[in-house]
Amino acid sequence: MRVRRVAYAVARPLRFRYSPESWSEQRVRRKILQPLRSNIGARAVAPRFDVGGSWETHRFEMKNGDLALFARDDNEAYWMGNTETPSSLWRTDKFGWNDVPYHVARWAQRELLSTLHEEDRWLADYPHISWYFLPVFMSKDGREATRAFFREHAAGFPDAGRRETTRFFEQFLATGVLDPYRHVMSGKLGTSDHVDRVRMSAAMAEFIAAKLLTEAGYAVVPEIEVTTGHSLDFRAKNGDTNVLVEVTRPQPPANRSAAGPVAAVRDTAETKSDGQLAKHGGGAVLFVDCSSFRDDNWNAVRGEQPEVYHRPAVVYRARPNGHVEGYQKGRVPLDLEDVMTILE
Repeated sequence: MRVRRVAYAVARPLRFRYSPESWSEQRVRRKILQPLRSNIGARAVAPRFDVGGSWETHRFEMKNGDLALFARDDNEAYWMGNTETPSSLWRTDKFGWNDVPYHVARWAQRELLSTLHEEDRWLADYPHISWYFLPVFMSKDGREATRAFFREHAAGFPDAGRRETTRFFEQFLATGVLDPYRHVMSGKLGTSDHVDRVRMSAAMAEFIAAKLLTEAGYAVVPEIEVTTGHSLDFRAKNGDTNVLVEVTRPQPPANRSAAGPVAAVRDTAETKSDGQLAKHGGGAVLFVDCSSFRDDNWNAVRGEQPEVYHRPAVVYRARPNGHVEGYQKGRVPLDLEDVMTILE
């Protein structure tokens, strides 16, 4: 079969390696199992699920908790693992989940989800979160950090529990509107081996923005390339409306004075306005997501409603119970009154 090669600009979520060669049982043991056994204590175990079709499957588990999967038929094979890659597969091309045979992708997904829920049982209650972020939840370097971000840091919401915040994103992802963009959007969490709460919270701000736009009746497409050579976060379309949206998320300062959070909003928005939005030349709506702010910091912002160096702009804070409030600057070409409380 012909497979379309895909290029990604994000970090390294799980992808498949493709070998356009025939692999026998003996070759698998000699070229894959034996090197991994010598290097990191691999063992071959029975796959947990049937694959269907003409494929033969293998599951390899390592002493350090790594996992690898291999599917082969008479003419080709696919490898996926969050472990070291055997040298026999070093020069193989990488492909996304949608670019490999359905039976292989479905089988790998079931194997990985089973392992994920075995290691983090609480995620089994959130099947859409589990599936959507599977490429990073089971990645080589980022599997601990990305899960911990939801489990211990409430996905970037302050003063909230993990179940409340995970339910917030679960309900949105269950709509399926971002399913076609799973790899690029889940990859925004990154695959760092430590929790970078600032960066990860900024990534989740894009999901919050997509949720608001979707609930307001707009179809959203992420990562819109513009003529300046960079990308803006979303295109929102509805009837005659066709608007580009860029999202930024100021982080709350340690300073609890009123000037602290206000300055944080201004400075973050100015950086975005002087960068991507300035190069774009206007026309895009700036979303300033203050969902990382606790009540006192947000109250300072909502009271002053500072300018953000760009118009049109929407400054808002979402809470995991679904309540969103904010204010607008300039003529915003989006109707958001049904999805957030607009402050006067």
